Parts: sequence; C-alpha cells; structure tokens
Amino acid sequence: MNKILIVEDEIAISDLIKIELESKGYKCNIANDGEIAADLIETNKYDLILLDIMLPKIDGYELLEYIKRTYEIPTIFITAKSQTSDKIKGLNEGADDYITKPFEIGELVARVEAVLRRYNKGSEIQRIGNISINVVARVVKKNGVEVSLTPKEFDLLILLVQNKNFVLYREIIFEKVWGEDLEFETRTLDLHIQRLRKKLDLKDKIKTVYKIGYMLEV
Repeated sequence: MNKILIVEDEIAISDLIKIELESKGYKCNIANDGEIAADLIETNKYDLILLDIMLPKIDGYELLEYIKRTYEIPTIFITAKSQTSDKIKGLNEGADDYITKPFEIGELVARVEAVLRRYNKGSEIQRIGNISINVVARVVKKNGVEVSLTPKEFDLLILLVQNKNFVLYREIIFEKVWGEDLEFETRTLDLHIQRLRKKLDLKDKIKTVYKIGYMLEV
C-alpha cells in the first residue's frame, strides 16, 4: 500500500484529498504546516508527497529542497499560484508535477497514479486490457502470447502506459524515448505509433491529439 503525505494548510482541502485517496486504497497522513511536515517526513516512509507552496512556518519551496536533497521522495505541488512563471519555478525546483487550485479531485488522483508509476512504486507488471507488460524483463504479451517489439517501440509503450489518460506532447515523447538529437519534424514517432497500434490492436486506445501529440486512453 502506497503511503502519501498531504501538506496543506486549508483543512477542508486536505481532508477532501485524504478521503478520496484513501477510498482508492492509499494510506495518508496530513500536515497543516511545513514544520509538522518535516517532522513526519523524518519519522515515516512516504511514497509520495502532495505539497502546497504557501504554508505556515516552512514554505513549500524550502520543504521541497529538503525533501529532494535528503529523501528523494516524488512530490506534486498543489497550489493557488497559477502563473506560468510559478509553474516553471516549481518544476525547476524539482517537483514532479504541478496542480493549480481549484482542481478536479479525479484529476489529482490520476496525477498521483501517474507519478507513482513513473517511480516504479507499483507492480513490475503493467496491464492494459488483454495486454500485459513486464517492465523489468521488457516482455509484452497479448492474450498470453508474446508480441515482439523493438526497443524504441517498447520504450514508447511504457511512456504511454505510465501517462495513460494524459496527453503527451510530441516534444516530450521525443525527449523521453529518443533523446534530444532527433529532429522534431521526423515521421519516426508517427510510424512507431502506427506499429504499436497494429501489433497490439490499440487503434482505438492510442489517440492522436491534433497538432499536440498522443494519448493512451483506457
């Protein structure tokens, strides 16, 4: 069971998040100021931290620096600071995601799940319907029969699975799967998507988002 620390000084919001996450099977603690949060982090093992920026005693930026320097726990900022410059600062400081208030609780849960998957906190076996993916052995099976994928096809599939139901920008996919040397206008990505759709019968699952990128919808 994944354990999550909710660091939020608005009690109504922290209670709402705790109720929703615990209904999904997570175990949660709440800290309503940065000092309490630091004490809890020292004495507990957390898989993820949800962190407000504007906190009493120790603010979110200072607490994030402490988390990343000492414990390397994945962290999502949840904050009313919605300017693009605030988001850039938060991500540059080391946050793994950034959600602005007000937010839909369903989106928050989905982002929590996505970050935990990226940190391999779940099972080494990922499933999409009748498809199973062994992340460690790099083996993909459909209806129990192994499907041969190239290394890049496998990496692309894993990226889509880890971010299911979220749109992935083309440039992000290029960076994560091929690195920065690949020319942005290349058709390589589109061809790999086509092959994945065909090999795994995912034509209706891997969606093209016009002029933006792709999304695995499950």
